[in-house]
Amino acid sequence: MSDKHTLSPYDTEAFNQLVKNRRSYFPKEYTGEEVPEEVILQMLENANWAPNHGRTEPWRFFVFAGEGRKKLGEIQSEMYREHTVMEKYDKAKEEKLAAMPMQASHVIAVCMDRQETERIPEVEEIEAVACAVQNMYLTIEAYGYGGYWSSGGITYMEAAKELFGLGLKDRLLGFFYVGVPKQRGKEGQRGDVQEKVTWVREA
Repeated sequence: MSDKHTLSPYDTEAFNQLVKNRRSYFPKEYTGEEVPEEVILQMLENANWAPNHGRTEPWRFFVFAGEGRKKLGEIQSEMYREHTVMEKYDKAKEEKLAAMPMQASHVIAVCMDRQETERIPEVEEIEAVACAVQNMYLTIEAYGYGGYWSSGGITYMEAAKELFGLGLKDRLLGFFYVGVPKQRGKEGQRGDVQEKVTWVREA
């Protein structure tokens, strides 16, 4: 039931609870069960409706499922090994990059396709992709599954762009892991929003 303050036909209280209850569920917290492909497709459809300046729709997604997850793990671990200086190399991290995709039902590479227009700053294209990912987060939460946007591993390696056919101005912005949580997340915590808001009511 919508509350008395809205003109919307939607259940606003349910939406408010959805936003508040959204959580990140890491791959190690998944059961190993598969998320229905119809849910993945709906999640991507909702991502496609994110706001974006100039209708550039800069988001691009690569979905790894089935054995494709194993391929991603092999590529990630190999790239980490080849492009990490010896002083910072961590064998455990290499092994983790290989294993993580197989813990998820699907892994989605999140990319930004930089449009050839100077009037729209790059940061606004990145923001648009982030809005798309938030739509993904809310969708997967609404269906009762779990999601996690990771920006670690090979995300910011320039060499990783080649894997997805990305150009010089394009960006790989991370990987969105999807799975079935072993248990629902604990109650979240946020500081008081009023401490982060300044109201300006007079001219």
